[in-house]
Amino acid sequence: MQIDKLRGEQLNQLFDAILSLKDREECYQFFDDIATMSEIHSISQRLQVAKMLTEGYTYTVIENETNASTATISRVRRALNYGSDGYQIVLDRILEEK
Repeated sequence: MQIDKLRGEQLNQLFDAILSLKDREECYQFFDDIATMSEIHSISQRLQVAKMLTEGYTYTVIENETNASTATISRVRRALNYGSDGYQIVLDRILEEK
């Protein structure tokens, strides 16, 4: 995993902080404080791209609906195909809840 290079107390603290959030409103509050609007937008955009890719949408449709660049779409596709299955874990859980 690429993130292993960052593994340590500082990253553990961030993940523990995220895991401590109780609901969506707390997420809004925390991410509003910890990240820029651009960072939040990029992360949420990538998740939407991953969802659309797994649903079989074409790059053109994804690009038009999300305003993601083809480079971002390709990066997400590569993570879906060769990554650590993080997107798939989250997407499966989101679907279970619905």
